[in-house]
Amino acid sequence: MFDRLFLAHPRSVDESYWAHFRVASGVGLKMVGGGLACFVHAVLPSLHERTGSRTIRGLNAQLQGRTATQAELDGELTYDI
Repeated sequence: MFDRLFLAHPRSVDESYWAHFRVASGVGLKMVGGGLACFVHAVLPSLHERTGSRTIRGLNAQLQGRTATQAELDGELTYDI
């Protein structure tokens, strides 16, 4: 039971418990911060105009295993279709 609750998932993503804790808690804190910025933006639209989008792009890049470019963070990407 202990292994299933605490160790199986971190091992499945090739991390120790503490490495997984650092990554997951960091992602969670960034999500909370971005979410709070979105609530502030909802009340005062002139504040945090890009914070939520920038947070999402940065987290996506982090979780995809690479660093977001400044253009991605600033929302200045163009896509070839």
